[in-house]
Amino acid sequence: MESRLESSLRGIELIEAIKRAGIRFVVALPDRTTSEYVLKPLLRDPEMRVIQVCKEDEGVSICAGLYATGQRALLLMQYTGLLDSANALCHIAVDANNPVCMMVGLLKKEPDIIPTQSKFYVVRVVEPVLDALQIDHHLIEHPGDVEKIVPAIEAAYQSSKPVVMLIGREPQP
Repeated sequence: MESRLESSLRGIELIEAIKRAGIRFVVALPDRTTSEYVLKPLLRDPEMRVIQVCKEDEGVSICAGLYATGQRALLLMQYTGLLDSANALCHIAVDANNPVCMMVGLLKKEPDIIPTQSKFYVVRVVEPVLDALQIDHHLIEHPGDVEKIVPAIEAAYQSSKPVVMLIGREPQP
């Protein structure tokens, strides 16, 4: 029988995937879903540079600026910030062809329920909003989903298009 830890999404595996994708800059706002086992370890990691911002739309601009200098970045935030930064995503990421890569925590999303079926309205609308913005997105909820991260980031940089990894449950250590 599989243990709880083996069947859980693990923060260290998310961090390893981020690094394999060539990300060395993480632009972040604290997100209750990812703070404990993704953001806090990243802050202590000497291989990574974490840039903390006050608003998610600032993060979109910083990621685009880092791309312009030849760097890869990841924007770490909660779904409410993603929705709040829709204007910046439209103009800076989509229209200007910047591969803004985002890891977005879906706070309160029920395990094993697809986001569009959540009882929480804001969780339900995240994917339809991303579809309307024509932004690729991937649900990362189980250990096997982590393998989607590197190809998603690689595709974003090859196509100069944004991408979102939706974190469907709180990672464990």
